[in-house]
Amino acid sequence: MTAAPDAAALARKPFGRTGLSVPPIAVGCAPIGNMPEAFAYGVTEDDARATIRAALASPIPFIDTAALYGDGESERRVGLALRDLGGLPANAVLETKQGRDPNDNDYSGETVKRRMERSLALLGVDRIHIVYLHDPEWTTFKAAMAPGGPVETLQRFKEEGVVGHLGVAGGPIDLEIRYVETGVFDAVITHNRYTLLNRAADPLLDLAHARGLAVLNASPYGSGILAKGPGDYPRYAYQDAPAELLDRVRRIAAICDRHNVPLAAAALQFSTRDPRVTATIVGMSRPERIQQTIDYLTWPIPGALWDELATVPFSTDNPEAARFEHGPRPPYYAGDHGARR
Repeated sequence: MTAAPDAAALARKPFGRTGLSVPPIAVGCAPIGNMPEAFAYGVTEDDARATIRAALASPIPFIDTAALYGDGESERRVGLALRDLGGLPANAVLETKQGRDPNDNDYSGETVKRRMERSLALLGVDRIHIVYLHDPEWTTFKAAMAPGGPVETLQRFKEEGVVGHLGVAGGPIDLEIRYVETGVFDAVITHNRYTLLNRAADPLLDLAHARGLAVLNASPYGSGILAKGPGDYPRYAYQDAPAELLDRVRRIAAICDRHNVPLAAAALQFSTRDPRVTATIVGMSRPERIQQTIDYLTWPIPGALWDELATVPFSTDNPEAARFEHGPRPPYYAGDHGARR
């Protein structure tokens, strides 16, 4: 079923205090980086290019990628789609993220400079609207903010006109708050921490909104479980979901079924209806997902459904706390809390 168009739901919003305006949905390009280790499925180059072309022809021409996604593969595929179209359309918004080299986890200013130059080449552009300091939990706050470090490197790109605005995009909420408090950034991205299942990001949303930053909420489906359901995708925040969380998803899905509302529509609109949220980043890997997401965005949802969902418990814990137990751990998670207040 396709919902009737809703101009209000699709209206652009101010991107904080920057003067830029953006659609309420950004097309997340992590999946098209072909990372089955994170998403449990792969994506072909043809599907990736078709998805970006469909997005740029739609009411949500807002592309969100990162140098880390597939270690450049997502940006390369976005760049191919832009070349298919003869360049980035005038009404489109493009953002990427810069951080560590995944091969050695180096997060120096020189690494960020090198990867930023690679991003420009892969995307085939000479300017990017927004660039984020990505996953700063992989370094320390002191090192990130040091002279010649990654933040100063990104500021230099902004001064040169290569970058329009700077943001920070990471996991741990107290760490993100610390970066917001510097006054350096125009935007912040949180992921998997403001959903029907988890509200850990509430303090960050309050602070960033009060300070006039753009707030982007990524992974409203918790990496897929709130779109596909616990039977088809029993994972949350890129890891196996515990039994208690699966039970809560089943309860939420039953409420949605009673109101004839798709689970994904409720999960998406939980984010988009929040006045603190500028845009919601939704990962997409096939062209038909563009219209499907617009349908979910505009699906009529009765107030009674929200009232019932408010009775379902949610977590405020870090959903990635156990993610790095069996592999390389970022400084933040490995016990080096120099990045913490």
